[in-house]
Amino acid sequence: MNGAPSQKAVEKKPVVSWQLPMQRVLWALAPAAMLGVYFFGLRVLILYAVVNLAGFAAEYAFARQYNQQVSSSVFVTNMLFAMIIPPTLPFWMAAVGIIFAVVFGKMVFGGFGKNIFNPALVGRAFIYVTFAVHMTGVWSEPVGGLFGGFAAYSADAVTSATILTNGAGTMSDVWLKAFIGNIAGSAGETSAVAILLGGLYLMWKKVANAKIIVWTLIGMVVPQTILWYFGIHSAIDPLTAILAGGFMLGLFFMTTDPVSAPKTEQGKLMYGLFIGVMTCLIRTFSVWPEGMMFAILLGNMFAPITDYAVNEYQKKKKEQSAPAPAGGR
Repeated sequence: MNGAPSQKAVEKKPVVSWQLPMQRVLWALAPAAMLGVYFFGLRVLILYAVVNLAGFAAEYAFARQYNQQVSSSVFVTNMLFAMIIPPTLPFWMAAVGIIFAVVFGKMVFGGFGKNIFNPALVGRAFIYVTFAVHMTGVWSEPVGGLFGGFAAYSADAVTSATILTNGAGTMSDVWLKAFIGNIAGSAGETSAVAILLGGLYLMWKKVANAKIIVWTLIGMVVPQTILWYFGIHSAIDPLTAILAGGFMLGLFFMTTDPVSAPKTEQGKLMYGLFIGVMTCLIRTFSVWPEGMMFAILLGNMFAPITDYAVNEYQKKKKEQSAPAPAGGR
């Protein structure tokens, strides 16, 4: 006997399982996330850290029980959640929201790849109705100066309205501010140009489904243009509707979530149209000026039955087109 162990030592797996598509999503989010710090102060950077720590801890607690690795998708959920909440939201509220997102939006369904709803939006919807005053009552104007928020802890909470509700300034001024991101809004969703660059990168790498993006855009723009043209109250112009609020971030990073979106090609088309139309209607006719969140969650809810209906239709169509068996004696 040479004293060697009778069994091989079990190789210890890394705590986090890193998937390349998730890494690419994080890279795509980086420009908009950093501009959030520039516009709203270093407090946003701390907000990102708090959310990532709390979200990771929530998933790790479940993964450890089931002897699984933490999926890198949790960091995508964490960053998306942190970017769609107000920059001055109390840290403990942000922690509660992301823990709810990870536990009840993902882990209760079985973890990565099994969730029905987009987890980041589940968390935001929860704190949206639980802490309504903090989520909708106070917003921050961007920090001014050459160094912006990199030289300030936090932006001043001085306004109770975003660009979707106050309609301040000329139309061209609103478009420019929304395109750059120099407007009141959530921590990382105000810069349309940064989100657009990240979204195009995901489309180039085929991480984001182009069909869903195109049909969501069409579904929102067409009814929005009609309502605005005919002067319907609360109907903003279509370009502002695209650039402002959370539409751009939702369009490229949330509607395209491969887990909660339909898998069939026809289903993706209908899914995109549904989300786009519902975003327009909720924004225009409800008390919620930001309709993208609710529209995507509704789309998530109908995604499985949409795929089922499409598959059943194709199955029946195939059976009907199949040649009849030869008869005779």
